[in-house]
Amino acid sequence: MQYMTSTVPSSSIRSLRSRPGKRAIFAGYRPGFRKAISSAFVLLAFLLFAGISAAESSSSVPTKDLRLDQILDRMEQHENAQWASLRHYRAKRHYAVHYRGWAKTLEAEMDVEITYDASSGKTFLIVKQSGSQILCRKVLQRALDSEKEASMDKRATALTQANYRFQLLGAEDLHGRSTYILKVEPIAPSKFLYKGKIWVDAQEFAVAKMEVEPARNPSFWISRTIIDHSNAATDGFWLPLQNRSETKVRIGGTAVMTIDYGPYELVPNGSN
Repeated sequence: MQYMTSTVPSSSIRSLRSRPGKRAIFAGYRPGFRKAISSAFVLLAFLLFAGISAAESSSSVPTKDLRLDQILDRMEQHENAQWASLRHYRAKRHYAVHYRGWAKTLEAEMDVEITYDASSGKTFLIVKQSGSQILCRKVLQRALDSEKEASMDKRATALTQANYRFQLLGAEDLHGRSTYILKVEPIAPSKFLYKGKIWVDAQEFAVAKMEVEPARNPSFWISRTIIDHSNAATDGFWLPLQNRSETKVRIGGTAVMTIDYGPYELVPNGSN
């Protein structure tokens, strides 16, 4: 089996180290508060799962005056082409979590290898982890588990008219490419769905960028979570590039989680 290997640029992340005694400090919070920290990142699972889109031919000229229904139809065609085209891939991710409370700081990191196969789905291998064990178990491990759960039912989490209402807000250039800006809102709240704005590439109709928040607040202890997610075209597929979420915790500070994506090894259908 021959792989096409591409390196997606990752932002440099400062090395994080946990401080002595932080586990004991974090364990002292009420159970609901600890649950809030981990619940804050459940939506990331869907964003990671839905972030891969098949890239179409770049020979067509983008049309800026399409109606909303035409944009949505092409988005769905594009998504369907993704799952028909991609047979297998391997990728690396670097996760980092930083929680800052009133006078307390917790940090953790995790390196993960992910394998996707069209017939069997996703598997994860934790290569390295460091820092707060509470954050590793309650936040990072839960994010992996939630992504696997979301991938079991693609239709329920798909960015389609069956799950979302859409509104065309306008168009703008994003990194030198024309995009449509859409407002998205789920028809029924779900822990794997979101509301906010997405930027759709006007030539290939893949989602290039998201600025969203959970459609349903995962916990009373969370006041708000903002998620920024970006994708980039690589070897005929739009793949996740970077993800950042910032969660404001009631009576408890701010938690920031970042995910940077390393090289991808792709095997499209039809490859030997």
